Amino acid sequence: MSVENDILKRVRKIEIKTRGLSNEIFAGKYHTAFRGRGMSFSEVREYRAGDDVRDIDWNVTARSRKPHIKVYEEERELTMMLVVDVSGSRMFGSNELLKKNVITEIAAVLAFSAAQNNDKVGCIFFSDRIEKFIPPKKGRQHILMIIRELVSFTPEGRGTSLSEPLRFLSAVSKKRTTAFLLSDFMDSEADAATFEDALKITGGRHDLVGIRVYDHRERQLPDVGILELEDAETGRRVWVDSSSRRVRETYAEDWMRRDQKITTMLKQNRIDTATVATDEDYVVALIKLFKQR
Repeated sequence: MSVENDILKRVRKIEIKTRGLSNEIFAGKYHTAFRGRGMSFSEVREYRAGDDVRDIDWNVTARSRKPHIKVYEEERELTMMLVVDVSGSRMFGSNELLKKNVITEIAAVLAFSAAQNNDKVGCIFFSDRIEKFIPPKKGRQHILMIIRELVSFTPEGRGTSLSEPLRFLSAVSKKRTTAFLLSDFMDSEADAATFEDALKITGGRHDLVGIRVYDHRERQLPDVGILELEDAETGRRVWVDSSSRRVRETYAEDWMRRDQKITTMLKQNRIDTATVATDEDYVVALIKLFKQR
């Protein structure tokens, strides 16, 4: 089978599964959870009891010393932006599916759900740079083109910079957009502070939602003796003795530290987030996410 035919077959398989899920489960839930957030800015007024605290305009509030909120008018047509991590670490998976496969399927479900509601869908691929930008459009063929790119795209970079796509999103999307950041959130230490700043700015301008995908083997090292581990983004290799309890504990503690750091950052910036493991049913996580909004 040619590479082209193999790609088409995989795209079709993903379409059948994710479009079915969208039609049966998510289209209505997406409408309920996100359609009311598709607003264009209208004015600023004083805060009233019952107003959504997420709409507070902190600049005006600070100047006037009284709480003010931004008032929006609902738009008939919304735009969804899929902000997709295509860095080297997405190619990891200890089970049947790689993180890339799970991210692709979730992105397809979200895209078809938006299409069912006649919304535009766009896509930003990123690694440690902006890899590709697909401007928002409507229609099944456009969604299939996005899925095809998710399946076959080869990035130039291997690293991760979570701040880059958020800054790019703010630059290309002037209107309020529903944006899904699909990533394992394995950002570099150097980018952490910049990412938090970008998160605050983008979260204020757009309806930003996080989808975290991970593999259980990233959390816990198996007890199988001497292992050679390779960092998928830097290429750095190291030998470890996984039979050592101390080594396994240190590995797990390092994961927990990084996990807690990103969880805290997202919560502090009021970013709704779903967390999905490669061996779990992402449908359950998405339904839970939609219900909490």
